[in-house]
Amino acid sequence: MMPALAQDQKAPPLVEQINNGNWLPQAEAESLRDDLYYQTAVQAYIQTLPILNTIGLRDGSEAAFGSGYNVLPIWKDRMDSRAWVPTPNADVIYSMSYLDLKKDGPLVVAAPPNVIGMFTDFYQRTITDVGAIGPDRARGGLYLLLPPDYDGDVPKGYFAFKSSTNNVFLFFRTVMGKGENGPDPAPAVALAERTRIYPLWAPEKDVKPMEFPNASGKRVNMMYPTDSTFWSKLKDYVDYEPVVSIDPVTRGVLAAIGIVKGVPFEPTEKQKELLQKAVITAPKMIMANRQLGRSDKRNLYYKDRQYENTWAAGTAEWSQSNYLDVMQRASFFQVAYSSAPAMVMRTLDAGSKYPFTVRDADGDFLDGSKSYKLHLPPHPPAALFWAVTAYNITDGTMPETDQSLPSINGFNKVKTNEDGSIDLFFGPHKPEASPDTNFIQTVDGRAFLVTVRLYGTGVEFYDQTWKPDDVVKLQ
Repeated sequence: MMPALAQDQKAPPLVEQINNGNWLPQAEAESLRDDLYYQTAVQAYIQTLPILNTIGLRDGSEAAFGSGYNVLPIWKDRMDSRAWVPTPNADVIYSMSYLDLKKDGPLVVAAPPNVIGMFTDFYQRTITDVGAIGPDRARGGLYLLLPPDYDGDVPKGYFAFKSSTNNVFLFFRTVMGKGENGPDPAPAVALAERTRIYPLWAPEKDVKPMEFPNASGKRVNMMYPTDSTFWSKLKDYVDYEPVVSIDPVTRGVLAAIGIVKGVPFEPTEKQKELLQKAVITAPKMIMANRQLGRSDKRNLYYKDRQYENTWAAGTAEWSQSNYLDVMQRASFFQVAYSSAPAMVMRTLDAGSKYPFTVRDADGDFLDGSKSYKLHLPPHPPAALFWAVTAYNITDGTMPETDQSLPSINGFNKVKTNEDGSIDLFFGPHKPEASPDTNFIQTVDGRAFLVTVRLYGTGVEFYDQTWKPDDVVKLQ
């Protein structure tokens, strides 16, 4: 017989906290388990959105234009609002393809000169920049992409890189020339069509000829999933890619919801409901985080402006001085894709910068029902070109209006002021003060954001002697 506890004897704190040291009631235990499963699924979404972002790009592209190492869709007449892509750039010529190193083995990409581009793995971690910031230094060159498990010979003469995933994203941008009536895509398209991709060990006679389908003007959905296919596509990715392509902590989060490499993914009916709930709620949580802002204000470019830095002054991989900025990364991939050092490093006259704003000068959110003016001081510090674009705030797609291109760039015939400065206007209808050439149409009743792009960024941007004015609401 156990002796009775002395009157002054106490139970440990957790024993007292949880049901006086007894098991939970069955119904409460089951409810808590379901809640934990749901919360874990939300974290899984946040951690893996970069992967699904790339998968959405690939699946939409391949459904519309075909697949294979030799298929390189090019938006030959620029990308417009009919392409559902996160924050696409309408002011350069896009070439994007998806390479499978497990299927085709090591691949060589002959990159043309003067490309602004990158290769990333499918977690959107940069393999290498291509172009002025890449090893070819804008001269073009042969890039050799090696599978994660490759242990064979690496021949000389290539810029050789091993990918951490079997799938690789190729993203090239070529700069348009200035035509008589605005940007001329033809030189940029011709340059992009010089790209050649072929298996390293294939004889010339067996290499498939390149195909360059024109992706412009087509309705194509290249967005990440918004339903439970998010999880089935993620499971396919986990099964296809090396285990180590995902860090152990994230693998543990995925395992907790039943996604393990080589193991069937068979959620119960209740778990399917929770997964569906997570894929609806998680993007709202990310968006709420963007809406309410950071307490440390690292994301603000200026002390006296509303413009934000989408990397929040971190690295291209969202590393801060002593932590991985997971929520900032998720915020980026909700509205954008492709991050590379050339976008983050303070490179003079070669890199690119993208200050954006969701607020006007008064701190109010930009409202597509209202009219606004943006004043750009003279001489934007952009050796290649500058551009201003409007986007939907939710996912970074272009607002679809009577204008197919909600963007204005330095190659356009834009009306300038006497001092060389430029006033651009936004609204559901053209304000009276706006010239036709200086107007970007918004969607009545829908919020929007404005991005200022500076390609070949100059020193005046970095020392902040040149700053775009805040967007001002017109009365």
